[in-house]
Amino acid sequence: MSDGKNANQPAINIEISEEVAEGIYSNLAIISHSNAEFVVDFIRMMPNVPKAKVKSRIVLTPQHAKRLLAALRDNLNKYEMQYGKIDEPDHQLPPMNFGTPTAQA
Repeated sequence: MSDGKNANQPAINIEISEEVAEGIYSNLAIISHSNAEFVVDFIRMMPNVPKAKVKSRIVLTPQHAKRLLAALRDNLNKYEMQYGKIDEPDHQLPPMNFGTPTAQA
């Protein structure tokens, strides 16, 4: 079946390895750009650990970044229609200690 949008485009056969299918958890993304590309670093911050690590870096063309933004917007709208509004916190970054007590040994 076709929705009419991509009627002339051939189907793409996409494979995913087991390792990639597991995914990588990220709770922070940093985006930078040049005139030719967008770079998205996906970072995992852990409670009471002062150093966060980049777990994955994705490099996109400006056109692909714009398509990704549209796809994310569309999926977020669908998510909120199904599950309700996503609350956004007042602060930009998660606190480094995540509000948990400092571990002591």
